[in-house]
Amino acid sequence: MNLQDNKKKRAIVIVLDSVGIGEQPDAAEFGDVGSHTLGNIRKVRGKLDMPNMTALGLAAIENSRLDSLGLTPTGAYGRLAELTKAKDTTCGHWEMAGLPLKQAFKTYPNGFPEGFLREYEAKIGRGTIGNEVASGTEIIARLGDEHVKTGKPIVYTSADSVFQIAAHEGVIPLAEQYRICEIAREMLNDDNFLVGRVIARPFEGTRGAYKRTENRKDYAVEPFTDTVLDALVKHGKDVVGIGKIEDIFCHRGVTTVDHTKNNHSGIDATVRFLEEGKGDFIFTNLVDFDMLYGHRNDVEGYASALEFFDAALPRIMGAMGENDILMITADHGCDPTTDSTDHSREYIPLVVAGKHVKANVNLGTRKTFADIGVTVLDYLTGEHWNVGTSFLGDIYEA
Repeated sequence: MNLQDNKKKRAIVIVLDSVGIGEQPDAAEFGDVGSHTLGNIRKVRGKLDMPNMTALGLAAIENSRLDSLGLTPTGAYGRLAELTKAKDTTCGHWEMAGLPLKQAFKTYPNGFPEGFLREYEAKIGRGTIGNEVASGTEIIARLGDEHVKTGKPIVYTSADSVFQIAAHEGVIPLAEQYRICEIAREMLNDDNFLVGRVIARPFEGTRGAYKRTENRKDYAVEPFTDTVLDALVKHGKDVVGIGKIEDIFCHRGVTTVDHTKNNHSGIDATVRFLEEGKGDFIFTNLVDFDMLYGHRNDVEGYASALEFFDAALPRIMGAMGENDILMITADHGCDPTTDSTDHSREYIPLVVAGKHVKANVNLGTRKTFADIGVTVLDYLTGEHWNVGTSFLGDIYEA
């Protein structure tokens, strides 16, 4: 960081995508009783080596099911419940940014209506196959050959509000895959459908060895009203979106973008912005936990990714300036130890660190993810928000 920028106030929020910390009270409504992404990974694997997150307070969070290693937390810690009746990426991030939804996006457990699909096929000039609830890796293994033979994209959904399109990059070029996703997004903005995200899911490979590539692209519905991100921009703040943040917010409220595609590059980008003294609010999504391991029920891969992030944490914190505040959290759960391959309705963890963050502050169980964004807004501008409660006064010492 440049010396002249060392006193600059910045907030950094890193979302460990899908790293939940135990079922919410209404988990039964979502079929998620017993889900505990962090705790169950540790239980099934036998260990989870995260000394740096533990030192900040991760294990001190209520019902964390993690070993505290006898450490007194050096940061603030707590867990947050989701007000929105949902468990998906869009709702989680929007609520975090001060926009909980009164009504969740629609889901399609029986596939999308035939009339909609026929209209969609007419608009893209191709037929489709699939139209079912499925795991992405399973459906390309099962329908990949038919797709390659016919050129028809694979359409599928999940327990979340998503319309996913899988296609082989050698059959339908990326530019065309993105075009047909844009058409779907426009159609699904209709209030009769109101799907949270359209997702391009490109894959490659040959029969029996199809594999998804990193060229995934998300098309979210535009936020219905301003979020904390918009408020920050109105105050002249530089909002940096790393990973899929810009897609989640439909490019609103984000002034600088680094569209990283995996955890490694997301961590590198975060450190780079910190070291270069750039950004006022750095908002990072690390997607691998969810995309590569949670949905595939890969406990070992998930655990290794958590340990990789933990090992990188000193590097992130070492790049922080005098007045930087770091918050590490999640957006929902995706417990890889359950039979389900879908997201899980869980509390999300929160640890907060920085040179002016008080040690060993228990923030308790918060009523909404919005408390995170509201605290960022409070710290950077002093402005209040109409949803959520800032915890800045609980954690900050000058």
